[in-house]
Amino acid sequence: MTLFANRLGAKPFRPGIFLLGLVWLAVTTLPFVFVVATSFKSQEETYSNAVWSLPSHLDFGNYLEVLHGGFFTYLENSVFVVGISVVLVVIFSAMAAYVFARLHFRFGKTLFALVVAGMIVPLHAALVPIYLLIRNIGLYDTKFALIGPYVALSLPISIFILTEFMRQIPHELDEAAQLDGCGPFRIFWKIYFPLSTPGLATVAIYNSIALWNEFIFAYVLTSTPAHRTLPLALWDFQGQYASNIPAMLCVVTLTSLPLILVYAFGQERIIKGMMAGSLKG
Repeated sequence: MTLFANRLGAKPFRPGIFLLGLVWLAVTTLPFVFVVATSFKSQEETYSNAVWSLPSHLDFGNYLEVLHGGFFTYLENSVFVVGISVVLVVIFSAMAAYVFARLHFRFGKTLFALVVAGMIVPLHAALVPIYLLIRNIGLYDTKFALIGPYVALSLPISIFILTEFMRQIPHELDEAAQLDGCGPFRIFWKIYFPLSTPGLATVAIYNSIALWNEFIFAYVLTSTPAHRTLPLALWDFQGQYASNIPAMLCVVTLTSLPLILVYAFGQERIIKGMMAGSLKG
């Protein structure tokens, strides 16, 4: 059977890998199934029945309660903050990556190393200075309080990805553009930026997923529901002595759906962008 498969150009069946794949599928899928199933339960059923039991009937009351509450305000804030942050990250990281990848200048490698080193800085180490800065400039508890920190914390890995991607673009394009009288900015905007579309898509998708789920900065830099993002919507269903577990998991389900759709359609671009520069052909 293996010889026949090799002659046809197909990969031989490996039961061990197939079994590991099924185990990994179960590990990654069952938590989401649990969240969705519990979101359709009432509070009484959640506490009286087994944890993994399916709901006796689909109770849409939790979803109606969430949607009629402040969910859309949180959603609007998340779309606003994440959208602007991702656009700024893509533009700034693309310009910086072009400089590091194509323009040779003194201490360029050292500066690039310092930028990449920002990837290993713990986010919590910068929390207090950022909080004090945001309060001093008068942006605390506004939608704009999160954009600056989000952009700054997303730039190191974005610059790293795009720099490795732009290094693969042929140098002959630079020479041809220079012969036509193009300067560095025009070369970047007319050649490198369009040719880096796969890398830009990777950066946009990766940062959208990361910032959509960000909690700690949103919690520290905002204080009222009018300016908070979706990860903080869970606090609306948590009291001092009890929590509405089904409603909270309903919020988790609604919050996760956009990320699942984005990653389902963009996972190939993310993988290719992450692997850019690792292989030379």
